[in-house]
Amino acid sequence: MQEKFLFEYAVIRVMPRVEREEFLNVGIILYCAKQKFLKSIFTIDEEKLKTFTPETDIQEIQENLLALQRISSGSEGSGTIGAYDIASRFRWLTATRSTIVQCSKVHPGFCADAEETLIKLHEQLVL
Repeated sequence: MQEKFLFEYAVIRVMPRVEREEFLNVGIILYCAKQKFLKSIFTIDEEKLKTFTPETDIQEIQENLLALQRISSGSEGSGTIGAYDIASRFRWLTATRSTIVQCSKVHPGFCADAEETLIKLHEQLVL
């Protein structure tokens, strides 16, 4: 039997008009401590997003989502937060915010392969 590892994930949401509390799921961020895994992926459906408000700045949203990806991976250009350890980066990324790009509450689960689970959650909750 394949070993299962505890993971945590949050859905990345775009809320173009925060005061209306309407949002579109655009991505997933997944953290698995045992596999030393933290990654986020996203897909923006521009047509759906424009239905919330036609003046939505898609490029600005995409830049914010790319920053989340850089921080997740701890890559160059991810600033001070990107230098934090993996668990601290996840906690910072999933902290409650009142901004256009925000995360859902954190949900736990068990997986054998964190990358595979990330892709599956993205397909189920975003696409």
